[in-house]
Amino acid sequence: MDSSEPVEQGEPGEQGVRDDAGPRPEDEPGSGVVTAFGRQLKLLRVRAGLERPEFGKRVGYAGQSVASFEQGRRIPPPRFIDRADEVLGAGGVLKALKEELGRARYPAFFRDMARLEAEAVGLCVYAAHAVPGLLQTREYARAVFQMQRPLLDDDVIEQRLTARLARQEIFTRRPAPLLSFIIEEVVLHKPIGGLAILREQLEQLLLVGQNRNVELQLMPTDREDHAGLGGPFNLIDTADGRRVAYTEVQDDSRLYTSAAKVRELEARYGILRSQALTPCESLAFIEELLGEK
Repeated sequence: MDSSEPVEQGEPGEQGVRDDAGPRPEDEPGSGVVTAFGRQLKLLRVRAGLERPEFGKRVGYAGQSVASFEQGRRIPPPRFIDRADEVLGAGGVLKALKEELGRARYPAFFRDMARLEAEAVGLCVYAAHAVPGLLQTREYARAVFQMQRPLLDDDVIEQRLTARLARQEIFTRRPAPLLSFIIEEVVLHKPIGGLAILREQLEQLLLVGQNRNVELQLMPTDREDHAGLGGPFNLIDTADGRRVAYTEVQDDSRLYTSAAKVRELEARYGILRSQALTPCESLAFIEELLGEK
């Protein structure tokens, strides 16, 4: 797929859709760019005359971890890539693969969305089941990953946790993107990971909600009129003036680029904003809720 396009385009007027039923083999652990990096790493290490334990000490990782990286069983973190490039005198060869490896940390169905989000000038998020990933604390996110079924391996959880937290750089990016979140009230009552983790998460929402470029709104459970019964979705504003919509359910995602579908979800989000509490009311609600925990 052309990296300049977020989705495969259909005929004029049709929705642009990428529907991943499962992982893409070209960039999962054990193949593709992950394996290519591992092979290159091993060649450079051997050329430098370093055994795995000695090389591991120099880069700050155990020899067992180095073996996992070389064999393509684990995706190396950015700091390992940078350090390995320096220690082995690779001249940027390993660093050149860092961006591709970074994308491989996300589940296949989310990678296009992650790329668009990282470059977005505006983002609207409606969340109905859990706190949005961009707003999650480390421990809340870890609990979410640990609850997934089938169970994720510990290494995969750590990789996805690192990737999720890295996405939160959007809050410190300049120029600051405009960010809008609408979260169902029921989400704030779910003790995912336990009450202590939930309390920390509520405090995080209060903190993030005070940013001038962030509007955080809650949808009360007692609303009789509700425009979001079709499920959660995102709207992404790109730097070139386009707006793209994203939906996700059961590890199946879709990106919509057709004007008709995007307008439909834009209208739905606008109605949701009018039905939800205002940002000030929402922060006050969270403060009150914190007092009850």
